[in-house]
Amino acid sequence: MLVSIGIQSYSQITYPYPLQSIKLTIEGKEVNMAYMDIKPVSTTKNILLLHGKNFNGYYWKELIPLLVAAGYRVIVPDQVGWGQSDRINLHYSFHMLAANTRSLLKTLEIEKITVLGHSMGGMLATRFALMYPEMTDKLILENPIGLEDYKTFVPYQSIDSLFIKERSATYESYKKYQQSYYPSWKPEYEQYVQSQANDLQRPDFATIALINAITYQMIYEQPVCYELDKLKVPTLLVIGDADRTIVGKDKLSETAKKDHGNYPILGKLAQQKIKGSTLKILKGTGHIPHIQDINVFWKAIETWIQ
Repeated sequence: MLVSIGIQSYSQITYPYPLQSIKLTIEGKEVNMAYMDIKPVSTTKNILLLHGKNFNGYYWKELIPLLVAAGYRVIVPDQVGWGQSDRINLHYSFHMLAANTRSLLKTLEIEKITVLGHSMGGMLATRFALMYPEMTDKLILENPIGLEDYKTFVPYQSIDSLFIKERSATYESYKKYQQSYYPSWKPEYEQYVQSQANDLQRPDFATIALINAITYQMIYEQPVCYELDKLKVPTLLVIGDADRTIVGKDKLSETAKKDHGNYPILGKLAQQKIKGSTLKILKGTGHIPHIQDINVFWKAIETWIQ
């Protein structure tokens, strides 16, 4: 069932397009999954945008109008556990999130779609394409995490210890982490910190902190890098050459940090694994090209997706 929903009063961020939701049943619980569905005047093309772990659909707001102008119907979900979707304690997995996303597309009667995933969304996009290749027209991976297996070099952390860390989060700690995404910080990036920090004001923040801990563990325990050679859809890798993101980086020695998270190298290795894939490395660009320089990012994907 499709319904329209409003932004909760604790939110200081307004989504760029109206939000709707579908009802899913997950582990016996009724769950709302929020999404934006933006349609051009006429189209035969669809594209799905999958957000990263510290974000939600809001941060696609500059890319959406470019895609719509190019004739794409743009589907932008907040995954269950994020943003304006329900935030409840579940057994989170990339398989579950991919299945939820398929349910959304089936409800919207979309049978074929280009999938663009950023950061954690890149891991999810990969899992989606592996599970549902018949639905995946093309695959775009924008600085996807999980191009290396973090559990082979990052020390293990229990859910309890991760929960304590997430429960103690502040606006300042979120901002400090997001600052690592860019070669240099700009005032216009503050809105994306605010989008994440809205959670701090929610009465259910303890549950959200637990979800954040569980989904960190999901990334750690469910690598996709060993299955890249199984992708059978046209794939574009867009990599910022200044990106050095590592999940669990704060647990590494300085030597270990230098040995991992080198995205230009990881991108080249991924390209070798994904048969027929295309690699575009963006100079001077960090972890979020579509925010740091939307024009450079659009130029990198425009011709390829058309």
